Amino acid sequence: MSDTPVKQQSTAAFHGQAVASFAVAMAATALGIFRLEADAWVRGFLAIAVLYLVTSAFTLAKVIRDRQEAGQIVSRVDQARLEKLLAGHDPFPAGEARRQAPPAPR
Repeated sequence: MSDTPVKQQSTAAFHGQAVASFAVAMAATALGIFRLEADAWVRGFLAIAVLYLVTSAFTLAKVIRDRQEAGQIVSRVDQARLEKLLAGHDPFPAGEARRQAPPAPR
């Protein structure tokens, strides 16, 4: 069977960069909303909208990841079935005479 991993791991540096980027973006947005010269209800509405956008983005990312992983698992199961079928296949079943090539002329 194939030795390719189903789940690919990201590096620690990539993970750290993603977390830092998310933190900077959220902090900048929160600071911008807080310092906005508008009524409190407008700032509150924008804050709730940002939180809704973030949760929707996480949900979308999870759905995409789950679909991709499901496709990889199905592909690996199909590959395993094919390998099992090919391993059990005998191209020359017993009882059938094998044809041999005639000896080469000297």
